[in-house]
Amino acid sequence: MSIFDAMRRVERLREADRRRQERNLGTGRLPPGQVLTEKFPVLHYGGIPRIDLADWTFEVWGSVEEPLVLDWDAFSALPQTTITADIHCVTRWSKFDTTWTGVAGKDILQLVKIKPEASHVMVHAYGGYTTNLPIEALLDEDVVFAILYDGKPLSPEHGWPMRLVVPRRYFWKSAKWCRGLEFMPHDRRGFWEMYGYHNDGDPWKEERFG
Repeated sequence: MSIFDAMRRVERLREADRRRQERNLGTGRLPPGQVLTEKFPVLHYGGIPRIDLADWTFEVWGSVEEPLVLDWDAFSALPQTTITADIHCVTRWSKFDTTWTGVAGKDILQLVKIKPEASHVMVHAYGGYTTNLPIEALLDEDVVFAILYDGKPLSPEHGWPMRLVVPRRYFWKSAKWCRGLEFMPHDRRGFWEMYGYHNDGDPWKEERFG
């Protein structure tokens, strides 16, 4: 293959990619400013925490009548829900049709009695990461505390053994290595929110910073 043939091939691939992007924009699935990828980029704050399932717990505390602590066996025995959703990262990549299995957010909320004054949750992760959400965000039907991706256990870089998935927010809200929920009577900013990321993170409104 000559250099000119190679250049023409690259141009054809670029044109095919451009047309694919245009088709996806036409479906209304790609939020503004996003670029579709077939890959699954790995981005997170800090290193990958070393977690022993024998010591793993999921805790719920704060503005609830009784705190809750589940070990891995108890958590993984809860009813499982599978969702397929598009995900959108604040760094401008989007991935369509990702499939996750885990405990639905609404089912987690049913495990505790939330006090009337509670309005928000702080999601806590192993390694010290946090992110905040209004309680109603956990009630969306596509929110899961996932233990499987595409039918297989999560890989460590994608949050093993469990991560939150909140597809309707930028993906930093979908905390990896999730270890608990703190119910709060008022909003409080999480890690990236304190460093300038938008408090809500709606990809359709391009709420990246603010």
